[in-house]
Amino acid sequence: MNTVINVMIADDHVLMREGIKQLLEFDGNIRVIAEANDGVECIEKLKTIHPDVLLLDINMPNKNGIEVLQEIHSKRMKLKVLILTVHNEVEYLLKAVDIGVDGYILKDSESAELKKAISLVLSGESYIQPSLIPALNSRLVARDVDKEKIESLTRREMEVLIQVANGMFNKEIATVLNISERTVKNHISNIFKKIEVSDRTQAAVFVIRNNIIKLY
Repeated sequence: MNTVINVMIADDHVLMREGIKQLLEFDGNIRVIAEANDGVECIEKLKTIHPDVLLLDINMPNKNGIEVLQEIHSKRMKLKVLILTVHNEVEYLLKAVDIGVDGYILKDSESAELKKAISLVLSGESYIQPSLIPALNSRLVARDVDKEKIESLTRREMEVLIQVANGMFNKEIATVLNISERTVKNHISNIFKKIEVSDRTQAAVFVIRNNIIKLY
């Protein structure tokens, strides 16, 4: 006899939770033992309820799915987390993968695929929606390239780049960093070559994409 898999669903849409529950419990191999309407309730319930797998939505009030995932990993809770979301943007997936999510699947998937994903993550494997893998791999490669570009910048160039991303003009940057405006121009020219951008807007996008302002 197969062991029943205990699942918890955290999603702020009641109809979505009920629909998923009915699909999962149809053949008797999976049992939904708890539900949460938002991230705060999810974390609170995990203090006393111990599911094998947590199906976690991203967009929820009070505490979103990414924040819940971070807390689960920081507290080393022993459960598998499978994000079930409408978001097919690679940045959400990348954040989840970086934190250590066990699986990531879209809500428009077939019920058979969802059940397969649950079984795989429970067995210790990871599961990423196949349609998202090319974009994820491409973004990981691009991030590695960006990392090399960041490492090529000097400390002063990094300081100048951050001020550029903050929307400062050369004269303002010169005042803040106590250097000449000509030196600022030279730094910006070198920065643009190193990170392979052609204007200040692209430079700002580079900073935001790589979370540089958070790092410095």
